[in-house]
Amino acid sequence: MATACAMHILVKTEKQAVDLKKQLDKGADFGTLAKKFSTCPSKKKGGDLGEFKKGQMVKAFDDVVFKKELLKVHGPVKTKFGFHLIKTIYRN
Repeated sequence: MATACAMHILVKTEKQAVDLKKQLDKGADFGTLAKKFSTCPSKKKGGDLGEFKKGQMVKAFDDVVFKKELLKVHGPVKTKFGFHLIKTIYRN
């Protein structure tokens, strides 16, 4: 079974996600922004979700983590939880 490790920032609006992505593109620290702005409990760990299996996350999230380029911030990705910025650290 495929596994991956990812970080994310979850916010309520697409506008906020786009604003945060711009900051990241200019060199802002992912973990710092996650701690400050994310609405997910993972914010305590800088947005680190740890390792998880394919299928454990909602499909839109899984699609990014298991198909898109590693170590690059993707998003905003809309799910029922809000808008995510996702950075996949590794895949097995």
